[in-house]
Amino acid sequence: MGDVEVLALDAVDFSAGAGEFDVILGPSGSGKSTFLNLVGGLDTPTSGEAWFLDHRLTAASESALTRYRREHVGFVFQFYNLVPSLTARENVRLVTEIAHRPMRAEEALELVGLKERMDHFPAQLSGGEQQRVAIARAIAKRPDLLLCDEPTGALDSATGVVVLEALTKVNAELGTTTLVITHNVAIRGIAHRVINFTNGRIASIEANAVRLPASAISW
Repeated sequence: MGDVEVLALDAVDFSAGAGEFDVILGPSGSGKSTFLNLVGGLDTPTSGEAWFLDHRLTAASESALTRYRREHVGFVFQFYNLVPSLTARENVRLVTEIAHRPMRAEEALELVGLKERMDHFPAQLSGGEQQRVAIARAIAKRPDLLLCDEPTGALDSATGVVVLEALTKVNAELGTTTLVITHNVAIRGIAHRVINFTNGRIASIEANAVRLPASAISW
């Protein structure tokens, strides 16, 4: 910005295996969201490389990145980004209509515990239910990667636990590689690995020998 250069990420070297559930911790401005945007093909780095399997994302065209996001990546953000005039079922169908091998919208919603709320509009749902609709929408196309940026940031602790249970269930049942950004250190216990970001670098990567159930988390 003008004469000011911000080094958002610096010499970050990271890889995730199929089916991992990784929690990314760090203060605001540490590079977590930039990192997730690079993994998701939303941004491209000024140097270095990002790969998905044998696809070099940093050499991909805009159309190739669009296909990558459509076919391989599901996104869940802090704010739900639901279409208010559509029901939960219809919000999920927005994705299933453009995916190559989607699950049924009803199946995705049932997976996150919303079987009885499919025909409700966002305004008729609680914050946690709206976030679970957003998760269902993200997983309905059966993504290889599920990228979550502060998915419990706008929720109270009890509702946040329900959302975390939905994410861990999706990870376990679909084998979706899941990366979750959070400021909340209490969430670290549910992960296979915890990645700590500081000043645009990965300060440490910790493996959990035993993962806690989401219901054991409190903050």
